[in-house]
This record gives sequence, structure tokens and C-alpha cells, in this order.
Amino acid sequence: MDKNTLDSVSARVAKAKAQRKSLLLTGNDVTLVAVTKNHSVDVFDDVVRLGLTDVAENRVQEAKIKQELLGQKRDEPSLAKLRWHLIGHLQTNKARLAVKLFQIIESVDSIRLMELLDSEAKRIGKVQEILLQINIAEEAQKTGFSIAEYREAVAKINDFANLKVRGLMLIAPATEDTDRICSVFQKGYEEFVRLQKDYPVDILSMGMTDDFEIAVTEGSNEVRIGRAFFGDRDYSIKF
Repeated sequence: MDKNTLDSVSARVAKAKAQRKSLLLTGNDVTLVAVTKNHSVDVFDDVVRLGLTDVAENRVQEAKIKQELLGQKRDEPSLAKLRWHLIGHLQTNKARLAVKLFQIIESVDSIRLMELLDSEAKRIGKVQEILLQINIAEEAQKTGFSIAEYREAVAKINDFANLKVRGLMLIAPATEDTDRICSVFQKGYEEFVRLQKDYPVDILSMGMTDDFEIAVTEGSNEVRIGRAFFGDRDYSIKF
């Protein structure tokens, strides 16, 4: 990734913000999260050099190995300031390690997982930031709360003293039907607004390389960018 690449993505985000229909409760700032999954640790040099502060991984084990490798680079203090996001499905048996590695876990999709994360965070004296992932498109192949399950989870937020719910995460359906994508993101924004009436949430994570402009227009204030920054994933790299 070079400066021209970052400037291009930033310009597209700015154009999408200009197309918003009204002042949105998610604010005017949009956080760019660099999705580093299936890329070598070398890309972190670009991330730091270009001033990005947030990175995301899909798998707990890959993040663990990368953090260990990056920990050997003592000459770059900015690496220690990176905020690590987990955006992939989290298995309950990885909850303890996830709490240790990630500042924010975006893919919380069950009350059971909330219970485990709360317990693990309490064990190490941490308040774990999380997002609740909703499967608004109701796609069987994707994880996330159904709307009914999500409502049950929201009712229990105050039960977890060591969790801080920062907001919501959504993944749009893989389709070229922009109207369908818009509809999912619109519903996501509506759920964010509803949640914000009762809790001080501030993050609506919607949009990836193929649809982040639509997401920003519909109210997203965090986009998860992988391919547009780093090109295709390198599956030959094993972690």
C-alpha cells in the first residue's frame, strides 16, 4: 500500500459522505480499518508509515503470530499503538485469547459468547470493547445475531460489567444488487439509532472493499478495507 492508494480510498469515502441525505447520528468521521488477514507482517510497515491506527484480522491465531512477530520490531513504537479488531467469527474456545489480543471484538454473535468474553475480561481486569454483529440479510452462510436474538442480547447488555458495547457490525450480502445492499445498510443504521437511545454506542461498522461507499452514504462510520489497500489475499502465507 502506498500513499496514492490511501488517498484514493479516502477520496472515495469523502465523496460518499457528501452524498449522505441528512445529518446522521454516526457523525462525520469515518475510521478506516486496514484488514491485514492473509497478508504478511510487512504490510504493517505501510500501515504505520501512512498513519493508519486500526487493523483487523479474521482469525485469532493469525493475529497472535503477527503480534509476536511485530513485537520483535522494537524500533517502531507506533506498532504498539495499533488498535486490533477481530472481525471474523469467534469460536467460544478462543474467547480467552481473543480478549488478550484485541482491543475491539466486532463479531460478537451470541449471548453465550458475551458471557464468556465478560468472564475472561473480568479475569484479567479488562473492560472488553465489542460490537454486536447482526445478520440483517438473514444469510445462512453468514454468522451474526438474527433480529430476534439481537433483541434478547440488547436486553442483557447491562448484565455484563466487563463488556463495553460500542455499537454494531454488519456484512452486506454478496450481490451486485445495490438496492438490496442499501436496504441492509439502511436497516443497520436504523438499529444503531434505536440502540443509541438507550446506550452510548458510537460505532457502526459497515462496508468493505466492494461496498464501503454505499455503507458510508447510509451512515457507516467505520469501514473495513482489505483488498483496496493491499490487493488480493495471499493464501500461500501460513500462520
